[in-house]
Amino acid sequence: MDKYDVVVLGGGPGGYLCAERAAQAGFKAAVVEKRALGGTCLNEGCVPTKAFLYCAKNYSAAKHAETYGFEAKDVKINHAAVVDRKNKIVKTLVGGVGATMKSNKIKVYDAEGSIKGRGPEGFEINAGNEVIACDRLVIATGSVTAVPPINGLKEGLASGFVVTNREVLDLKELPKSIVCLGGGVIGLEMACYFSTVGTKVTIVEMMPKIAGPTDADICKLLQKTYEKEGMEFMLNAKVQEVGKDSVTYEDATGKHTIKCDKVLLAAGRRANISGVNVEALGIVTERGAIVTDSHMCTNVPGVYAVGDCNGKLMLAHTAYREAEVAVHHMQGVKDDMRYDHIPSVIYTNPEVASVGYSEEKAKEAGFNVKTYKVPMMMSGRYVAETLNGDGFCKLVYDVDKKCLVGVHMVGNYASEMIYGAAMLLDTEMPIERIKKIVFPHPTVSEVIREGLFMIK
Repeated sequence: MDKYDVVVLGGGPGGYLCAERAAQAGFKAAVVEKRALGGTCLNEGCVPTKAFLYCAKNYSAAKHAETYGFEAKDVKINHAAVVDRKNKIVKTLVGGVGATMKSNKIKVYDAEGSIKGRGPEGFEINAGNEVIACDRLVIATGSVTAVPPINGLKEGLASGFVVTNREVLDLKELPKSIVCLGGGVIGLEMACYFSTVGTKVTIVEMMPKIAGPTDADICKLLQKTYEKEGMEFMLNAKVQEVGKDSVTYEDATGKHTIKCDKVLLAAGRRANISGVNVEALGIVTERGAIVTDSHMCTNVPGVYAVGDCNGKLMLAHTAYREAEVAVHHMQGVKDDMRYDHIPSVIYTNPEVASVGYSEEKAKEAGFNVKTYKVPMMMSGRYVAETLNGDGFCKLVYDVDKKCLVGVHMVGNYASEMIYGAAMLLDTEMPIERIKKIVFPHPTVSEVIREGLFMIK
């Protein structure tokens, strides 16, 4: 039986980075992954969707060539080529993760992993047909698509009429129409791609607005932008049934049926611990997710859980940080996982990015705050690159502490600027100190600085 200092179940962002950091810290590490290194993020989530969206953005620019001073005739989208490009990108990056594992002398078991129990050599793990042992176990099994109890949904998934974030990225032909069940991040990003390239898109969302906890003003702007392009939104709507070629939903006006070529199931995700056999060690779970503390420890000493499987905040960059915290705990290095300043991004066009409190949540938490809204048009670069853009940056300011507690943006480059905002919040940098930072010109980031000088 092979013995390791650390075994990681799952090779997604949290899993592979945990193994990498453990190996760099001097631990003998192994990863057990049944599908492909990189997990959902790299294979069927974060990265491939961005490949799709980048193609759509360029296609949109080409369709409006005259706006930008060049000519482009008979512009068409080749969806099969988009998929092929996505596959090449994924293959390259998955290969890169594999190379990193190899260079750090991390053993990768291409097998389904589960907990066998505790033995004389430590924790015993089933890795396919092999059994391996370890002193420390990290569970990083990610998440899976949530499948709500809707009539006909399972049958639709079986027939291929309904697709998840996995299958939708491999469709070889563009559907003429698609209904997205859910208006969260997954639904919006894929709706953005398909609508831009010519598919008729309808979003059915049970909440009164799209994009979940995103700032309400940003949600209104996104919806308005896509309605102009022909996308339809059915809000406060509950799906009743998925038929062979349709979706039936109910809202305040009654029941309605939409005919479509495909249905995208984007109603959220749930922690994936099925088959892990957490019961073998008595690992505590809550609402289907593994319970962890601020060091990523479970109730069982020597067992950790990072990434989506702990149900804390299902974002790849959250998993990265959790992995580092877990390894630090193994080393005896003082560190804690904090979730209050983790940025979130929606890669639609326009992009959305936010970090910290909204005005509403800040007031609920007892902060004395004021909000300042800055039009992106105050940035010269934004004006040069975005004709008639109506993006904005909203700053949530703590009057008593004299620092920012929230930043919310919609517009070009929001995804690339939000880390700076997260840094300002995390350090609780005083407004007067931030004002002394020199922002490069012309950049869109200058809207943050413009907002600072609105604060009195």
